[in-house]
Amino acid sequence: MSKFSKYFLFFLFFQLICTMTSFADQPSEQTIKGLFYRDCEPVEIKIADGRIAKIRHLPGEEVDTEESDTYVAPGLVEVQINGYMGVDFSGEDLTLDGVREATRELWKAGITTYLPTLISQSHERLKGNFTILSQAMDDSEIGASIAGFHLEGPYISPEEGFRGAHLKKYIRKPDWEEFMEYQQAADNGIKLVAVAPEVEGAIPFVRRCVESGVEVTLAHHNGSAEEIKEAVDAGASMSNHLGNGCANMIHRHNNPLWPQMADDRLTPSIIADGYHLTREEVRTFYKVKGADNLILVSDALDLAGLPPGKYERGGRTLQLTENVVKFPDQNVLAGAASPISKCVSNMLEFTRCSLKDAIQMASTNPARQFDLDEIGEISQGKRADLILFTMEEGEMIIQKTIVAGKVVYSKE
Repeated sequence: MSKFSKYFLFFLFFQLICTMTSFADQPSEQTIKGLFYRDCEPVEIKIADGRIAKIRHLPGEEVDTEESDTYVAPGLVEVQINGYMGVDFSGEDLTLDGVREATRELWKAGITTYLPTLISQSHERLKGNFTILSQAMDDSEIGASIAGFHLEGPYISPEEGFRGAHLKKYIRKPDWEEFMEYQQAADNGIKLVAVAPEVEGAIPFVRRCVESGVEVTLAHHNGSAEEIKEAVDAGASMSNHLGNGCANMIHRHNNPLWPQMADDRLTPSIIADGYHLTREEVRTFYKVKGADNLILVSDALDLAGLPPGKYERGGRTLQLTENVVKFPDQNVLAGAASPISKCVSNMLEFTRCSLKDAIQMASTNPARQFDLDEIGEISQGKRADLILFTMEEGEMIIQKTIVAGKVVYSKE
């Protein structure tokens, strides 16, 4: 054997040992302590083989100073996010490495499960990006955090105002055969599709989606009360970012908001970043729908997490501020820039709801909506998707994120 071969074999052996050591750093059994999110009482949670093995409430003397300030809750479940830290899930340059990087950054924000969201785009772009995302769903590092995909558009209203920031040239009528091409590219991973109920062909499309196991959310639409009812009767079960995706000037009686708020069969998602809705709107949605029937989403763009400034996206200039994305020439909103953890903090402030209710809207409810039975709650036998966090000046600060029993982020 040559000297080079010996060195090469030694190098491979060294790499193998390093890999084995990195896995060994993650014990199959561990115990975490903190304040239980449901009652704010000290709790000890034992994790074994990636699942919650035991939960024990602790007497005060068993809790140290650090644990007395740290809360433990189920990981946040984000069902509408367009990208993060410069990675655009609808972008022309999307790669598997990019999805990995975005997922790692989302872990830092306490998100243990999410639905990458693709917006109105060309047919080929959607097919191509769903193919990449399906590979991410099978990835050994990040796949456990990707529960499926959200297609927001192109089957929405082409009307200005109601289509929001979606480009009109990509908006088209619902087409089942086209959607099946996307579903095939996504390896049947599309779990949620947005539809405007008033557009031609919407109601039979909704029905076929629901029959195939895909949830339908009403979004970017100007549907009448009757059209909304038809869509719900056909199986639509959600309202996308209620209060947004809507023209500024609407009829005070006959508009898309009241019928969706009034129908108990619809679970709205809302963007509680403090900019897309006023605190009075957030309070109203919370009072009408309650903590059991409301889902928090960030709807964050890929610019979220980047330094403030001007960015070019899709031939348009966007102004990223510290808290939101705007079209600089019009000074109107172009998208969100805060993670869902910010929405949790705002719900606590705006509505004075309990921490239990705020976490429920950001974790339990979305998990239940998509039949993700293993996550969204802390109970024995569930997958150990957990976050440890502190509340500092009203802000939720993630200290540690655990996915399937593995620490994927630690602030320390």
